[in-house]
Amino acid sequence: MKLNELADKEGATHSRKRLGRGIGSGSGKTGGRGVKGQKSRSGVAINGFEGGQMPLYRRLPKRGFVNIFAKDYNIVSVGRIQQAIDAGRLDAKAAIDLEALRAAGLVRKSRDGIRLLGDGELTAKLDISVDGASKSAIDKVEKAGGKVALPASAEA
Repeated sequence: MKLNELADKEGATHSRKRLGRGIGSGSGKTGGRGVKGQKSRSGVAINGFEGGQMPLYRRLPKRGFVNIFAKDYNIVSVGRIQQAIDAGRLDAKAAIDLEALRAAGLVRKSRDGIRLLGDGELTAKLDISVDGASKSAIDKVEKAGGKVALPASAEA
């Protein structure tokens, strides 16, 4: 392949319509804008304008708020951890933390940490360190003989 042989596929590009170039061109005179009126002029921005009536986005009430201090955790269930152990992507004997979960492909970005949830079954004995965990997740890990390490400030 040579750089001078590169080309788009047939029909991938369209040539621009040259508007207002005489009646014979087929798009002369009004240039495809119809006739007269505000929308035939340049500089028109009327999206959401309802002719002076109170627009819909102002008629509807505002609801709720966004908490800018909310933590955005990666959510991992004990069932998914067990699947990774069964598949050989995660070593149950080693300590399981963010790095181990990322290497196993259970987590992509680190975000604000990891929250462990109790969906699924767990049979392996784990030492897992996470930033948050549900009561059911902690119960399942401890029932399998492992332990969950939470930071001092985290509530279950």
